[in-house]
Amino acid sequence: MEPRLDYYTASPEALKGLLLLEAQSFELSIEKPLLELVKIRVSQLNHCAFCCDMHAVQARQNGEDERRLYALCVWRDSGLFSPREKAALAWSEAVTRLPEGAVPDSLFQAVRGEFSERELVDLTVAVAAINCWNRLAVAFGQQPSP
Repeated sequence: MEPRLDYYTASPEALKGLLLLEAQSFELSIEKPLLELVKIRVSQLNHCAFCCDMHAVQARQNGEDERRLYALCVWRDSGLFSPREKAALAWSEAVTRLPEGAVPDSLFQAVRGEFSERELVDLTVAVAAINCWNRLAVAFGQQPSP
């Protein structure tokens, strides 16, 4: 697919708020390696090749193990992820898939066992941000560099 347009130059004003949110995400209480895993998984669900590629590259640069990146699509069945990581991934998937149904109380209770209130809000904001980036990239055909 050829890129449809460059949304950065088409409307810098619209991107300004999203860029501020992204900058703020560097100050969130969630550890950076976990945030990268969440961004990759959400991008997989949203079929965003650009963001999957970008965050996988970033994760590897930050020392993430390749095996864990390969197993991310089957994280529920993999022993490579901690209970905290699995809780974050389950929460991220549920928040991403809101059109399919509400986030179950049982999931909320499970994730609260791994995350403080602040961390859970921060995680949810990070999920909302990557969902927004995914929607822009997918809608306008942004592709990873070969």
